[in-house]
Amino acid sequence: MGGRLATDCVAISHDPADLEDGGFWAVSTNFEGGFVAAKFATVIESEFSHCNWSPVAGDWSSSFSRVEYCNYVESIRESIAQGWVYQVNACRVLSVKHSVENLRGLFSQLLVGNPAPWASYLEIPGLNIASASPELFLERNGSLVKTSPIKGTQRLEEDGFGNKDKAENVMIVDLMRNDFGRICESGTVEVPRLLAHEDHPGLRHLVSDIQGQIRPELTWKEILESLSPPGSISGAPKSSAISVIRDHESSRGPYCGALGWVQGKNAQLSVAIRIFWKDEELHFGTGAGITWNSDAGQEWEETQLKASRLISLAGGKLP
Repeated sequence: MGGRLATDCVAISHDPADLEDGGFWAVSTNFEGGFVAAKFATVIESEFSHCNWSPVAGDWSSSFSRVEYCNYVESIRESIAQGWVYQVNACRVLSVKHSVENLRGLFSQLLVGNPAPWASYLEIPGLNIASASPELFLERNGSLVKTSPIKGTQRLEEDGFGNKDKAENVMIVDLMRNDFGRICESGTVEVPRLLAHEDHPGLRHLVSDIQGQIRPELTWKEILESLSPPGSISGAPKSSAISVIRDHESSRGPYCGALGWVQGKNAQLSVAIRIFWKDEELHFGTGAGITWNSDAGQEWEETQLKASRLISLAGGKLP
């Protein structure tokens, strides 16, 4: 994670209060509120050692078909028309049978074929994630905290973002300003970067920064409870968006949670998008932000666009 190689796991915790001990903890939260952290005794600066990957041979399945996803989008638009919500991030999970011991080889593929600013790999008992996340959920350096939500995705050859993407980004900026207002000193929350363009492999994103000075008495448990799940992959208002998501989607698991590390008053946590994770199957999540101006077919294509490059690195056929 961020050039840090952590080994010698000495504890597994499901209680965010344990982050207060000042040790180095690798952290994974899920969209539904689950928390797991692994404390490591040895942390060094190191590049990830390359491992070979056996490509997926089968076809991936999707938790929503194209028709089902488009119906989901239209249901969200109806909720928006009723004034229940303004924006919802609608996701689907791709899955395939693939017998591998771990995802080290796949992470090696991601580092070469899709380098990402918040790429990270986590392998602990019961959880294995290979992430090519482009999005920062929370960076903390002492009292300074920052988040950089992404809203707006296009191909690199496209020219300029439309009003829908800009409005969606500003909506999430307002949501995250509100979330930061719950944890930061009064008057310190600001937006130093708004609607910036960031190029990533095959994609261009619209990104903004929100930062503030955190209240010194807050614990990590209070911070995570105030900010989770990330606003960019839930919607606005957050509580209404989560309700809509729960009505339509099954568990997202580690997808759309947070992934990274915490050590004392310092942390780097990414939004857990563009991630692969494994249990009995290999999984990958993809989604799109839905507003009143959304076209259901175009939103489906956005989910395909976000998945296509990474699925090509893993192998197998995208549904």
